Amino acid sequence: MHTIAITMGCPVGIGPEIVVRLCARHRLPPEPRPLIVGDVGVLRRTAALLGEDIPFVPWKVGETLHEGEVAVHEVTRLGAEELSWGKPDGITGAASARYLQAALQLIAAGQADAVATCPINKHSWHQAGYNYPGHTEMLAALTGSERYAMMLAGERLRVVLATIHLPLRQVASTLAKDAIASLLTLIDFSLRRDFAIANPRIGVAGLNPHAGENGLFGDEEGRLILPAVAEAQKGGLLVEGPLPPDTIFHHAAGGRFDAVLAMYHDQGLIPFKLLHFADGVNVTLGLPIVRTSVDHGTAYDIAGQGLASADSLLAAVRLAATICANRRAIRGELP
Repeated sequence: MHTIAITMGCPVGIGPEIVVRLCARHRLPPEPRPLIVGDVGVLRRTAALLGEDIPFVPWKVGETLHEGEVAVHEVTRLGAEELSWGKPDGITGAASARYLQAALQLIAAGQADAVATCPINKHSWHQAGYNYPGHTEMLAALTGSERYAMMLAGERLRVVLATIHLPLRQVASTLAKDAIASLLTLIDFSLRRDFAIANPRIGVAGLNPHAGENGLFGDEEGRLILPAVAEAQKGGLLVEGPLPPDTIFHHAAGGRFDAVLAMYHDQGLIPFKLLHFADGVNVTLGLPIVRTSVDHGTAYDIAGQGLASADSLLAAVRLAATICANRRAIRGELP
């Protein structure tokens, strides 16, 4: 049985609500088993708000997880009634960062097999002194991972980002041939190990309109992307590209590719969320641990109103368990 540590995310966003909805409507035991990392008071307050009777029970490392109860590794006691929905600050930022740190400690102690994260607020992290662009970069730092990537995964489409949280004007100068080639190797390995795909097919999007049109609209394709693809092909990978960004995602959703490497954040996430807005999962590739996440933000505009859906969190927990099973079956190591 897999135990998935679920971090509560920002206490004043929709994280607590989707955790409550997950426990109320999608009873996960016996497989996988949830272990919530967060604040019991916040969760009980949220359950009362939603009219749900959830047996949230404080749990400490080493204690037995009982079926029928929802164990909460209580990292904070914020004083739930004093919190205002949709109003994050340094205190809530510090809390959500500590939930992630605690989840990694649970995995290291053998108390959890993976972590599924609810959304955080990057500005409140910075207010609390956690100067990371997001979960992905903090996880990489905490696990000592130098090669990592963000994948958005759904039933019809998987997208990996060559650059993540960068201003658009910095993307072209950040891309590098060796980094793209290395990333293609990581994607191929992750699809084999984590998704049990024997012969992964990877499509690579161009950066410019029409993939540069033979240099007419930009030279990054010929100078950076094509040499990286050629290097990956020489290494035996089934890689194709650079392909025009306005068609590659259509082909991938139709089954031509098992994953697409996009050059920048919105290039990949716009088509992905068009197909998987409710059930998409964020997966961090290259970590020694299994980490999945919802593919949405804190949604402060609807926090505390009973409107949030737990579909993405449910998909994240299930995918985390699947990846755990696949890794145990293959027991691969990063190349």
